[in-house]
Amino acid sequence: MLDEEEFERVIEHYFQNSNEEQALAACDIARTYYPFSASILLLRAEILTQAQKYGQALRALDEMEQYDMKNLDAVLLRADILMSQFRHEQAAQWLEQQAEEFGGKDKVELLLELSDVYDENEDFDEVYDTLKKIIAIDRRNEEALQKICFWAEFTGRLEESVALHTQLTDDDPFNALAWFNLGAAYQGLKHYEKSIDAYEYCVAIDEKFEFAYRNMADAFMRLKQYEKALEVLEKHIEIARPEDVIFEAMGYCWEKRKDYSRARQYYRQASQLSPQDDSIFFKIGETYTREKQWEKAIKAFSVALHLDKDNAAYCMAIGNCLMELNVKSEALVCYLNAVRLKPDSKSTWISLVRGLYLAGYHDEVLVQVQVAMEHCGEKGDLYYFYAASLLELGKAKEALLQLEKALTLAPGKVKLFTDLNPEYLMRTQVSELITRYKKTKRK
Repeated sequence: MLDEEEFERVIEHYFQNSNEEQALAACDIARTYYPFSASILLLRAEILTQAQKYGQALRALDEMEQYDMKNLDAVLLRADILMSQFRHEQAAQWLEQQAEEFGGKDKVELLLELSDVYDENEDFDEVYDTLKKIIAIDRRNEEALQKICFWAEFTGRLEESVALHTQLTDDDPFNALAWFNLGAAYQGLKHYEKSIDAYEYCVAIDEKFEFAYRNMADAFMRLKQYEKALEVLEKHIEIARPEDVIFEAMGYCWEKRKDYSRARQYYRQASQLSPQDDSIFFKIGETYTREKQWEKAIKAFSVALHLDKDNAAYCMAIGNCLMELNVKSEALVCYLNAVRLKPDSKSTWISLVRGLYLAGYHDEVLVQVQVAMEHCGEKGDLYYFYAASLLELGKAKEALLQLEKALTLAPGKVKLFTDLNPEYLMRTQVSELITRYKKTKRK
């Protein structure tokens, strides 16, 4: 005859080998010898749950609880069954009730399960409150501290999180996770200096806390302190495996410091780790445009467009470079592609009509502005190009009417018009009209 533990091992063997029928048969045989065994009944309930026979599993748990009323595994299994039956509120009520009966680590485990149930049921504030209860019991609970950082931001309870974690760090100043959460809460509130202070405490306690370095670098970037951000990112590289987002952030910092060559070095390192990320190649192209290296910029933008063929911004970027190289016909093809991809975007139409204007197709500008307005509505930006083309076609009277419409709709964008040809300002009627609207705006 097998003893109780040997029966359990036999049942578990069948269960782990997905032999449900034999596992249940072994349970029945074991119960003839050990009819009051809570552990065998629990195994039976687990097998039935796995087989989605939830009613039978609950009956097994009901019987088991006659012999062992405070079994944590049984409590958690009943909650899992209720969740599987989409009885979320009953699962939450069950765990709330049972949490009162347990203490210490068992209570924490039940509350963690309860937080997951609330998450599943979309009671997000209850998730946050439950995690707070766990931290009140165990202020070093890693899972609760990691989760509450996310839920504080998700539920918009960042000020509450600041208060909670300030108290935690006062009571337990060597709690690295609490310092990190305090930094994240301050960062969410845009108190970047305070967030940096908190992250510095965090990494002083745990110098390999990589997410603290990431967030600290982001805070420095928000403050436009790019040199300090780079120092922090360099430290991150020392302690963690290379990641595209880190190299990309470093490229961004160097770009902001106008060291475009160094920026490209890091963007290229990012692209090596993430070769399908079109946005990185676009950023490489942007650095070339800032140096007016149009041909190299086109190559980088072309790679980005190859990876994302439906991106209108990439088409416009290539078109802008081609215009700078005076390859206007090819540039116009790019602008037309951008319009095709995003016909309801004002920026794509502006690129096209500007390109047509610069290429000297003034009649076509008038046609395309009308089409653009059918897609985007009346926009002051478009009227400026319309007025400029009318002037180029010698239709001064109509041009003034269109310019007045542009000034009415977008008086702050008159530079779009004057940049096309500064000589327009030498025309008395044009300059008087612009001056009149500037005075009106000032009042």
